[in-house]
Amino acid sequence: MIRLPHPVAAAKRPQLGVKRLQRIKIWMRAHEESNALEYEAFDAVLTLWLIGWVGIVPCLILQQWWLLPLCWLALKTPALYVNWRVAAHTKGTLRCGWIEAVR
Repeated sequence: MIRLPHPVAAAKRPQLGVKRLQRIKIWMRAHEESNALEYEAFDAVLTLWLIGWVGIVPCLILQQWWLLPLCWLALKTPALYVNWRVAAHTKGTLRCGWIEAVR
């Protein structure tokens, strides 16, 4: 029997697409002076995401199969970062001002 995720649990974690990443980036640019470290961290996350996309084709052409999992991990970096920040914000450990841009 296949178990589907509970609808409430799925609603808590929205799918992270390019539009949501763009909303976060716009918020980061608007608040860059007050949140410089967070801005740089998110910029690094987006850089890794781009490296993941760009790195797939050379890995396939050069048959460097061992690099494909690293590219996959780089592609998942924004989702991992956003989910970590949302969870930390929910617990009250970190304040996350851009949380409304994701929802």
